Amino acid sequence: MSKVELIAATAFGLEAVAARELTALGYEPRILSTGRVLFESDIGAVARANLWLRTADRVLLRLREFACTDFDVLFETVQSMEWERWIDADFAFPVNGRSVKSGLSSVPAIQRTVKKAIVERLMRAHRTATLPETGTRVIVEVGLLEDVCTLTIDTSGVGLHKRGYRDHVGEAAMKETLAAGLVLLSVWNPERALVDPFCGSGTIPIEAAMIGMNMAPGRTRDFDSAHWPQVPQEAWDRADEEAADVAKNKLPVTIHASDISEDAIALARRHAAAAGVERSIHFSRRDFAELSSKAEYGCTIANPPYGVRLGQTPEVEELYRSMPNVLRRMPTWSHHILTAYPNFERVVGQEATRRRKLFNAQIECTYYTFLGPRPDAGVLSRGKSEDDDALNAPEFAERPAARQAPSFGGLRDRDIRELDDFESRLAKRARHLRRWPERGIHCYRLYERDCPDVPVTIDRYEDHAHIFEYEREHSRTVAQHGEWCEEVSKRVARVLELPLENVHMKDRPRQRGLTQHERKGEEGVEIVVREGGLKFLVNLTDYADTGLFLDHRITRGMVRDLAGGKRVLNLFCYTGSFTVYAAAGGASATTSVDLSNTYLDWSKKNLTLNGFPTSPHRLVRADVLEFVRNHEPGVHYDLAVIDPPTFSNSKRTEEDFEVQAAHVELISRTAALMPAGGTIFFSNNFRQFKLDEEALTGLGLQVREISRQTVPEDFRNERIHRCWRLVVGERVSAGGGGRGRE
Repeated sequence: MSKVELIAATAFGLEAVAARELTALGYEPRILSTGRVLFESDIGAVARANLWLRTADRVLLRLREFACTDFDVLFETVQSMEWERWIDADFAFPVNGRSVKSGLSSVPAIQRTVKKAIVERLMRAHRTATLPETGTRVIVEVGLLEDVCTLTIDTSGVGLHKRGYRDHVGEAAMKETLAAGLVLLSVWNPERALVDPFCGSGTIPIEAAMIGMNMAPGRTRDFDSAHWPQVPQEAWDRADEEAADVAKNKLPVTIHASDISEDAIALARRHAAAAGVERSIHFSRRDFAELSSKAEYGCTIANPPYGVRLGQTPEVEELYRSMPNVLRRMPTWSHHILTAYPNFERVVGQEATRRRKLFNAQIECTYYTFLGPRPDAGVLSRGKSEDDDALNAPEFAERPAARQAPSFGGLRDRDIRELDDFESRLAKRARHLRRWPERGIHCYRLYERDCPDVPVTIDRYEDHAHIFEYEREHSRTVAQHGEWCEEVSKRVARVLELPLENVHMKDRPRQRGLTQHERKGEEGVEIVVREGGLKFLVNLTDYADTGLFLDHRITRGMVRDLAGGKRVLNLFCYTGSFTVYAAAGGASATTSVDLSNTYLDWSKKNLTLNGFPTSPHRLVRADVLEFVRNHEPGVHYDLAVIDPPTFSNSKRTEEDFEVQAAHVELISRTAALMPAGGTIFFSNNFRQFKLDEEALTGLGLQVREISRQTVPEDFRNERIHRCWRLVVGERVSAGGGGRGRE
């Protein structure tokens, strides 16, 4: 028995990794097929392969391979083999089988035939009439693939993934062999930092620690072949001594592993202690959003939730969308992510450097590799990149010479040029408007998409800057764009000489059809600002707008000038800024109407900030159209402000509001509540809006557009809004079918 043929059986996709492991052990492997790696050696290789292989599921000893198209050939061939060399008279020998694309397709029939043939051979060879099968186990495997039969015996017994350190397996636990494969397919080495941000029960960091410490994964467990007389005890002793000699006590760099679940962390710590690697791994409870590291040229290896086995949830999608902006904080790192999430690369906004199909349990996954810069080179602002370790693996051997760039993020040369132009333009605008605070204007627009490649607006609110980025096609990845946004904020802070924390940036997606801008966040950065000698509360972080529309600065002044002694109606009052101006102008009473409790509370705060009591300033929570349709009789107004949204819907109303469709009824019903000579300021910012002047004139209203007079000079966009002044005539009727004053 000088030479034997052994097969390392692996999961799909790990054949090349197992072959490299065998090469490192001194053997010459050959990949036979999916999940099968053949190598030849003496019988001592059984012990070494079982002790050392990290990615193989089991080690099989191949006894025979032959063409087989019928049961007679199968029986005769099996019976002719020397089974007595491996199976003693009292050994147990269960038979496992499988058949793929073969004429013999019934696996139970194949197993019965092989079992019967072995029994007859053993009874004759051992000269016995009984085979009790009470002794040592020898598992026989028969596999047919395209009418070729392979007969093997399993030297491992229990699968090699059973290392012995896990006493509890969670719902989505990964096999140790796959975890080791992920580490060996990565560009990590023991001299580099490693983080697993979704460590669960700790399998990936534990396997990495065992690899880094050169610990044989099978040294603390048992194997079926350890009880076979054909594999001498000396072979096991030599393999064990070798493993003891080369093992290290600790890693040079501590592995970091985190998870959001405290229970998972406790379990991972227990498993690490059982594996003997607890001193090499630091476990912590941490949300993925908090991931960061000061180490250079490290690696992440992650097995995040897939949204498949654990359930498809919005939280999982949000997690994947957050990945680019989290991982770009580590610009010199390489990142490896195993997931079954569909369209992963589209969600993270860029293609991986490498991808490999693997199976986690029965779930088809892809292992994505995003390579960062090589450890011996700096990070440049553009281009693709490689890692020295990656070049040592056959998977990366064909890749071209490396250019250095972060795996996620980084600014391109063109981005830097465009940002330089933007900064120069912003500095000129800031110099031009530097004396505005001396004129009593503390909130104004500084920049309005002046440079087409930096499509943002920047408003100054006292010692804060509010930036809105407008949606525009660009070729940056999600992570690159996140870095671009940060750079915009930094340059704004530098030009305006503001602390970076006083610069607030949001995005404003293009409004498509009948949509509304949603709430942006929960940071709650509120400040009090001054305008026209008055005070207003603004929120710089949580909403699409701040609570004070700066383009209506002049219009608010017009309302104040006309409000003295008048009863003022403010429809769609928002945060009540027109109401505050009217009160400051001496209005005898104001009524502010909005459907939002948030805005009405905000309006109350603005009135209180300026010392106006609430008694003559009524705040009404109502749908505006219903308010003017069903207004209480006998109450009239002298001055009205109508500044409606383009579109609005609410669960509290039966119909959606569209300004184009509703404006005639809205204006005419408001005019019907006013005496002759009453004034209405009507404004909106819907670009396609067309005022039905003919209909309104026919209803007895004098109509004059005053848009040019109401847009402040700091707004480059002269169509930021359109505004009309309407005066009620002697004869006004309410449009939309309602009653009016004749």
